[in-house]
Amino acid sequence: MDKILVRNLKIFAYHGVNPEEKEDGQNFVLDIDAYVDISVPCLTDDVEDTVSYAKIIKETVKIFTCQKDDLLERAAQRVANGLFESFDKIQKLRIVLKKPEAPIKADFGYVAVEIFRERDDI
Repeated sequence: MDKILVRNLKIFAYHGVNPEEKEDGQNFVLDIDAYVDISVPCLTDDVEDTVSYAKIIKETVKIFTCQKDDLLERAAQRVANGLFESFDKIQKLRIVLKKPEAPIKADFGYVAVEIFRERDDI
């Protein structure tokens, strides 16, 4: 199946189990694979026949910043649910939610969760 990809979407938000994470906030990075049949827009060249990546980004930022979650798992699931609700052409989603500034005393690039959801799962 075809995909629309968003890579390294940086969003400042207030997720985490530690109080300071909910008070001070931190940067998060999302990768999104939206599985969409793009055969029609390939022929029509009309943005109305596809799912606009700009709209995916705008909706993801809105969903991700509208509340504070303890867990990355919960935040990623809320993004998936919201994107399915907003875009009926999306059939499947893969979301990788990275937390590069997690308050862990170690040298690491990021911690992350990855979820894969199908429309029928919601």
